[in-house]
Amino acid sequence: MKTICRKLLLPALLTWAALAPTAACSQVVQAVQLRLGTVVPKNSLYHQQLLELGESWRAAQPGGRFVVFTDGSQGGEAEIARRMRIGQLQGALMSVVGLREIEPSIAALQNLPLLFKNWEEVDYVREKMRPAMEKRFLDRGFVVVGWGDAGWVRFFSKEPAFAPDDFKRMKFFAWGSEPEQQAIMKSLGYTPVPLETADILPSMQTGMINVVPSTPYFALASQVYGTASNMLEINWAPIVGALVVTKKAWDEMSPAAQTALRSAGEKAGLQMRNKARQEVDEAVDAMKKRGLTVNKPNAAQMQQWNELAEKLYPRIRGSMVPTETFDEVFVHLKAYRAGKGR
Repeated sequence: MKTICRKLLLPALLTWAALAPTAACSQVVQAVQLRLGTVVPKNSLYHQQLLELGESWRAAQPGGRFVVFTDGSQGGEAEIARRMRIGQLQGALMSVVGLREIEPSIAALQNLPLLFKNWEEVDYVREKMRPAMEKRFLDRGFVVVGWGDAGWVRFFSKEPAFAPDDFKRMKFFAWGSEPEQQAIMKSLGYTPVPLETADILPSMQTGMINVVPSTPYFALASQVYGTASNMLEINWAPIVGALVVTKKAWDEMSPAAQTALRSAGEKAGLQMRNKARQEVDEAVDAMKKRGLTVNKPNAAQMQQWNELAEKLYPRIRGSMVPTETFDEVFVHLKAYRAGKGR
């Protein structure tokens, strides 16, 4: 009897042993990860919006892991774009500086100085270009889940400056990933110093640079104004950004999580735009109380800035901004202004 039992039991054990690893492995489900990189400061309004977005996504993606890396801890925006491509990050909140590493045409929304006169114009042009722009990103393997902006670029400097020529004796912070911009600046007599965001403050303190093109909110949050205590009140260009995730990460999510992420992304983008615009004046007021001097160009100086911008457009077209999208911005802007009777 024992011999019969052994003969029956042995095949059964062998069969179970062969199947057990397969059964165990089939129950191991890789948790969906959504690791986002950004250069925005920790606890800033942008960081808070990303955390809220993460809560919505996790609720729809049980077991999903959501992490935000702030303060450029994953590198500058060009490096963050590279990390997404190799799978170290699954998404990012970036300005045009990083987004153009994925799709160059997006530069048309940010790299045209003094073109947009107000946020209504920025919104109109962005929404007109948005469907085609998002399709371009998708074709390159990225899903745009929300659009934001961060205020107008103004010039923060150690010394007072009002006209374009005043800045020729100074050294500018410039994005290391934008050699075309650096070449244009040099040809016009300016001195760009290519750096990453994390290098701005120490470089200001050591004198490596003495001018930072920045939004007031970032200047306040990063304490740049403490060293560069003069701000030129000029709306040089809007900082436009977007939250993107890799298509690979998107495809790994459940349909419910995709819907939740897109909905939360739209909401976060709207909140970022509204709050950032509202907090521009609040940031300037806060810095003024701490010693910031606001320098406003007079009519003649403003004319010089406009003439500089007009001189820059032919240089930007086809280099910093692809020709097709450069022209498209001007077409939409002309239509908007015509409708407003301007």
